[in-house]
Amino acid sequence: MRIGVLGGGPGGLYFALLAKRADPAHEVTVVERNAPDATFGWGVVFSEETLGALRDADYPSYVEITDTFARWSAIEVVYGGRTVRSGGHVFTAIARRRLLEILQRRCREVGVELAFQRELPDLDAFADRDLVVAADGVNSTARRQLEHQLRPTLDMHRSRFIWFGSDLPLDAFTFVFRTTPHGVFQVHAYPFDADTSTFIVETTEDTWRAAGLDQAGASESIAFCQELFAPELDGHKLLSNRSLWISFVTVRCQSWHHGNVVLLGDAAHTAHFTIGSGTKLAMEDAVALGQALQRHPADLEAAFTDYELERQPVVERFQEAARDSASWFENVRRYDGFDPVQFACNLLTRSGRIGHLELTRRDPAFAATVDRFFAGRPGVLLAPPPLFAPLAQRGVTLANRVALAVVSEDDAADGRLAGAAARRLAEAAGSGAGAVVSELAAAAPEGRITPGTAGLWADDQAGSWAELARRVGGAGARLALRLGHAGCRGATRPRRGGVDRPLPADRAWPLLAASAIPYTPAAQVPKAMDGADMDRVTDQFAAAAGRAAHAGVDILLLDLAHGFLLGGFLSPLANRREDGDGGSLERRLRFPLRVVDAVRAAWPGDRPLWAAVTVTDWAPGGLEPEQAVAVARELAAHGCDLLQVTAGQTIAAGRPDYGRLHLVGWSDLIRNQAGVPTIVGGNLTTADEVNTALAAGRADLCLLDPRVYTGA
Repeated sequence: MRIGVLGGGPGGLYFALLAKRADPAHEVTVVERNAPDATFGWGVVFSEETLGALRDADYPSYVEITDTFARWSAIEVVYGGRTVRSGGHVFTAIARRRLLEILQRRCREVGVELAFQRELPDLDAFADRDLVVAADGVNSTARRQLEHQLRPTLDMHRSRFIWFGSDLPLDAFTFVFRTTPHGVFQVHAYPFDADTSTFIVETTEDTWRAAGLDQAGASESIAFCQELFAPELDGHKLLSNRSLWISFVTVRCQSWHHGNVVLLGDAAHTAHFTIGSGTKLAMEDAVALGQALQRHPADLEAAFTDYELERQPVVERFQEAARDSASWFENVRRYDGFDPVQFACNLLTRSGRIGHLELTRRDPAFAATVDRFFAGRPGVLLAPPPLFAPLAQRGVTLANRVALAVVSEDDAADGRLAGAAARRLAEAAGSGAGAVVSELAAAAPEGRITPGTAGLWADDQAGSWAELARRVGGAGARLALRLGHAGCRGATRPRRGGVDRPLPADRAWPLLAASAIPYTPAAQVPKAMDGADMDRVTDQFAAAAGRAAHAGVDILLLDLAHGFLLGGFLSPLANRREDGDGGSLERRLRFPLRVVDAVRAAWPGDRPLWAAVTVTDWAPGGLEPEQAVAVARELAAHGCDLLQVTAGQTIAAGRPDYGRLHLVGWSDLIRNQAGVPTIVGGNLTTADEVNTALAAGRADLCLLDPRVYTGA
């Protein structure tokens, strides 16, 4: 087979080496636009998993690469005038130039033809090749030429970074955060040999411009960074290798091949440098592609399909982790004021690949320091993990940071809480949770979701809640009663047969909403509320809050989410009003805040008032996170003590993104940007996930999905 490889970086060279080794009869040529010793990076980091793949693929190069490695196991975080160190992380790195030398020499040893300083404007030079491997990087010629077939997307990140080397010897992966009058600059630095380190400086676009770096040349940029990080450099120098301020581009392609052309490495995909995986992914691609070709030597299409099926899921997971990591650094000002220990914990767990349990395994001393900080007990040897720390709000203290929400069975009769529902809540309280969250209790009969929705619109409904509050308290937990009004999502059949299925017309009741928009095409058209409706509903909420208070409920959770009445006012998709309660966010907030004020006035001052809020509608034109931050601040100013973070359900046509821990990032946003305590769920299934969210300061209380522990 005649094979042409476009691009002489580590991925392209490694594939050429493996292809020639697999069959010496292959004619393999690598064409590279730059000189053999040209490189735009400094060091390359490898994981233990990648090293295993390299060992099995080509042992001679593996030995030479690993003999050259710099190895270290610590991460240092310089923040707030302190240095926090965590060990046990295991990193290995090599100079990129040295890696290229090893791979070039191995290629020549096995008979690969290498052609340098040859620019190819298109793929015509490979027209006579049976296979063309495009490993030509983020600015891939092949990807551009085959754009319609490969369907790439290129997402430009909001930060700017510049890639330096330094003669500073390091013994840890080092993060430095420096606040200036212009904003925050951060360093990602790591060693790759005994005397030299990679030293990347990153900042936001706004800070970069405010510092005048958009007008700076290479010498001015290096001087600026050298002065800014002089304490860490300690007399050592930054080294430039055509170092320029650039923005990272995340590349994704729906297909990685067309015809006899296949993409590899950065040509097919990129992952943000903050998780250090570009070269690793490219060389793993090379191994997988080589193996696929060996399995299907006479069928390129089958080989390419195998290659993509193996590698695309892996790459997508890395890109997701890289997206979270990059977003963390782009939004680092969110954590202004964090204690350096919690800041370091938040940084180390930013991408979701490391949790509290893994930190404990890697560095028990650091994890114990985190636990002592969270418990507020710096003098003890062993503090309990974060989920066992109590949470005090107003006059109510939760024994721990775990809450359980019990799913409704729609079994209430005339709004009276069913005995079976009370038993479910009492059993949840007996499981050891600090709080149990009830199903929705409607503030009015027309606010029910289904005929079986519980309520508090009448005095005779309060007795069952009072008995439940006593049982929950006797079990050592606190009862949080969710109070709301279904709005346009009301008058539906019991949800055990499917959600949002409207009742027959003869069994339904009139619905209210911000605007006369049905929740689903089959749903009843609600009445757009007028002034009299708003007065009545406000009074109903206040009266229901009073009944809950008299029943001895510990916490009231007001539902301003889930597409229900109050949440509908907040969303521009559900609220199309043209009066004083529609339009701008300030006006959309008017009625919900009026209800909050009425409820807060009716609810005892020594008991917490919580609220559920939507952070994103997951739909074009809907509520966006920045607006949700403003909503959160207003709710806190009006007496809400803690917010349950939710997403979607505002409209039935939303596009949800129910990924792993999908609400935790939104909770982090609301808690740390709006400055409001949060409770978060979103598929939190283990104690480790709860401990991680709490320890890192992403939430104050967690809704645990108990199925992992119950075996259900």
